[in-house]
Amino acid sequence: MANEDKKDFNAMLNDSKGMPKIQTITDEASIKKYGGSRMYFAPPIEYDKIMKTVPCGKVITVGIIRDRFAKDAGADFTDPITAGIFVSIAAWASYQRKDDETPYWRTLKANGELNPKYPGGTAAQKEKLEAEGHTIIKKGRTNIRYYVKDYEKFLFELV
Repeated sequence: MANEDKKDFNAMLNDSKGMPKIQTITDEASIKKYGGSRMYFAPPIEYDKIMKTVPCGKVITVGIIRDRFAKDAGADFTDPITAGIFVSIAAWASYQRKDDETPYWRTLKANGELNPKYPGGTAAQKEKLEAEGHTIIKKGRTNIRYYVKDYEKFLFELV
Protein backbone atom coordinates (compact mmCIF):
# COMPACT_ATOMS: atom_id res chain seq x y z
CA MET A 1 0.00 0.00 0.00
CA ALA A 2 1.06 3.57 -0.53
CA ASN A 3 0.57 6.75 1.50
CA GLU A 4 -0.31 4.83 4.65
CA ASP A 5 0.04 7.96 6.77
CA LYS A 6 -2.78 9.64 4.83
CA LYS A 7 -5.32 6.80 5.10
CA ASP A 8 -7.81 6.01 7.84
CA PHE A 9 -7.39 2.25 8.07
CA ASN A 10 -9.83 1.93 10.96
CA ALA A 11 -12.57 3.40 8.76
CA MET A 12 -11.60 0.91 6.02
CA LEU A 13 -11.63 -1.92 8.56
CA ASN A 14 -15.20 -1.11 9.55
CA ASP A 15 -16.52 -0.62 6.00
CA SER A 16 -18.14 -3.91 4.99
CA LYS A 17 -18.88 -2.82 1.39
CA GLY A 18 -21.83 -5.19 1.17
CA MET A 19 -19.93 -8.16 2.55
CA PRO A 20 -20.20 -10.94 3.50
CA LYS A 21 -21.35 -12.28 0.18
CA ILE A 22 -20.90 -15.25 -2.11
CA GLN A 23 -20.28 -14.75 -5.81
CA THR A 24 -20.53 -17.47 -8.43
CA ILE A 25 -17.60 -17.39 -10.83
CA THR A 26 -17.67 -18.85 -14.33
CA ASP A 27 -14.00 -18.73 -15.34
CA GLU A 28 -13.03 -22.38 -15.84
CA ALA A 29 -9.36 -21.83 -14.97
CA SER A 30 -10.30 -20.23 -11.63
CA ILE A 31 -12.87 -22.93 -10.89
CA LYS A 32 -10.21 -25.57 -11.49
CA LYS A 33 -7.58 -23.69 -9.47
CA TYR A 34 -9.81 -23.10 -6.44
CA GLY A 35 -11.93 -26.24 -6.58
CA GLY A 36 -15.31 -24.72 -7.17
CA SER A 37 -17.37 -21.79 -8.36
CA ARG A 38 -18.67 -20.35 -5.07
CA MET A 39 -16.30 -17.57 -3.99
CA TYR A 40 -16.80 -16.00 -0.57
CA PHE A 41 -15.97 -12.43 0.39
CA ALA A 42 -15.54 -11.75 4.11
CA PRO A 43 -15.58 -8.14 5.36
CA PRO A 44 -12.29 -6.71 6.65
CA ILE A 45 -13.40 -6.68 10.29
CA GLU A 46 -13.79 -10.48 10.22
CA TYR A 47 -10.09 -10.91 9.38
CA ASP A 48 -9.25 -8.61 12.28
CA LYS A 49 -11.43 -10.64 14.67
CA ILE A 50 -9.62 -13.88 13.82
CA MET A 51 -6.19 -12.25 13.89
CA LYS A 52 -6.91 -11.03 17.44
CA THR A 53 -7.43 -14.60 18.66
CA VAL A 54 -3.89 -15.80 17.85
CA PRO A 55 -1.96 -15.99 21.16
CA CYS A 56 1.67 -15.15 21.77
CA GLY A 57 3.97 -17.91 20.50
CA LYS A 58 1.48 -19.07 17.87
CA VAL A 59 1.00 -18.09 14.21
CA ILE A 60 -1.67 -18.47 11.56
CA THR A 61 -1.64 -18.12 7.78
CA VAL A 62 -3.97 -16.11 5.59
CA GLY A 63 -4.81 -19.40 3.85
CA ILE A 64 -6.05 -20.97 7.08
CA ILE A 65 -8.27 -17.94 7.70
CA ARG A 66 -9.59 -18.09 4.14
CA ASP A 67 -10.34 -21.81 4.44
CA ARG A 68 -12.28 -21.22 7.68
CA PHE A 69 -14.36 -18.45 6.13
CA ALA A 70 -15.22 -20.55 3.06
CA LYS A 71 -16.15 -23.56 5.19
CA ASP A 72 -18.31 -21.53 7.57
CA ALA A 73 -20.08 -19.79 4.66
CA GLY A 74 -20.66 -22.97 2.65
CA ALA A 75 -18.50 -21.64 -0.19
CA ASP A 76 -15.77 -23.36 -2.19
CA PHE A 77 -13.11 -20.76 -1.42
CA THR A 78 -12.51 -17.22 -0.16
CA ASP A 79 -11.22 -14.60 -2.56
CA PRO A 80 -7.43 -14.49 -2.16
CA ILE A 81 -6.97 -10.92 -3.42
CA THR A 82 -9.35 -9.26 -0.97
CA ALA A 83 -8.03 -11.52 1.80
CA GLY A 84 -4.52 -10.15 1.33
CA ILE A 85 -5.77 -6.58 1.20
CA PHE A 86 -7.99 -6.99 4.26
CA VAL A 87 -5.23 -8.59 6.35
CA SER A 88 -3.03 -5.58 5.52
CA ILE A 89 -5.86 -3.20 6.41
CA ALA A 90 -6.26 -4.95 9.78
CA ALA A 91 -2.51 -4.58 10.40
CA TRP A 92 -2.41 -0.89 9.53
CA ALA A 93 -5.63 -0.18 11.48
CA SER A 94 -4.04 -1.75 14.56
CA TYR A 95 -0.88 0.27 14.00
CA GLN A 96 -2.92 3.50 13.89
CA ARG A 97 -4.81 2.77 17.12
CA LYS A 98 -3.47 3.62 20.56
CA ASP A 99 -5.23 0.66 22.19
CA ASP A 100 -7.04 -2.55 21.24
CA GLU A 101 -4.03 -3.94 19.40
CA THR A 102 -4.38 -6.72 16.84
CA PRO A 103 -1.27 -8.96 16.88
CA TYR A 104 -1.11 -8.84 13.08
CA TRP A 105 2.54 -9.94 12.98
CA ARG A 106 1.37 -13.46 13.89
CA THR A 107 -0.56 -13.73 10.61
CA LEU A 108 1.74 -15.08 7.92
CA LYS A 109 1.52 -15.52 4.20
CA ALA A 110 1.67 -18.99 2.59
CA ASN A 111 4.41 -21.33 3.77
CA GLY A 112 5.13 -19.19 6.83
CA GLU A 113 6.34 -16.17 4.87
CA LEU A 114 6.52 -12.77 6.53
CA ASN A 115 4.41 -9.99 5.01
CA PRO A 116 6.35 -6.98 3.65
CA LYS A 117 3.10 -4.96 3.47
CA TYR A 118 2.70 -4.79 7.25
CA PRO A 119 3.72 -1.64 9.15
CA GLY A 120 7.52 -1.53 9.27
CA GLY A 121 7.77 -4.28 6.64
CA THR A 122 9.40 -7.63 7.27
CA ALA A 123 12.02 -6.10 9.59
CA ALA A 124 9.38 -5.06 12.12
CA GLN A 125 7.46 -8.33 11.80
CA LYS A 126 10.70 -10.29 12.21
CA GLU A 127 11.55 -8.38 15.39
CA LYS A 128 8.12 -9.00 16.94
CA LEU A 129 8.10 -12.71 16.04
CA GLU A 130 11.64 -13.24 17.35
CA ALA A 131 10.61 -11.54 20.60
CA GLU A 132 7.92 -14.23 20.89
CA GLY A 133 10.44 -17.04 20.44
CA HIS A 134 10.27 -17.73 16.70
CA THR A 135 13.30 -18.23 14.49
CA ILE A 136 13.20 -16.32 11.20
CA ILE A 137 15.05 -17.66 8.18
CA LYS A 138 16.08 -15.79 5.05
CA LYS A 139 15.64 -17.37 1.61
CA GLY A 140 16.81 -16.19 -1.78
CA ARG A 141 19.71 -14.24 -3.19
CA THR A 142 18.09 -11.47 -5.18
CA ASN A 143 14.41 -11.85 -4.30
CA ILE A 144 14.96 -12.17 -0.55
CA ARG A 145 12.07 -13.41 1.56
CA TYR A 146 11.75 -14.23 5.24
CA TYR A 147 9.95 -17.17 6.83
CA VAL A 148 9.15 -18.48 10.29
CA LYS A 149 11.24 -21.62 10.68
CA ASP A 150 9.07 -24.70 11.22
CA TYR A 151 5.97 -22.49 11.34
CA GLU A 152 3.74 -25.60 11.10
CA LYS A 153 4.73 -26.49 14.67
CA PHE A 154 3.36 -23.16 15.91
CA LEU A 155 0.09 -22.97 13.99
CA PHE A 156 -2.88 -21.76 15.97
CA GLU A 157 -5.90 -24.00 15.64
CA LEU A 158 -9.15 -22.15 15.05
CA VAL A 159 -12.06 -23.54 17.05
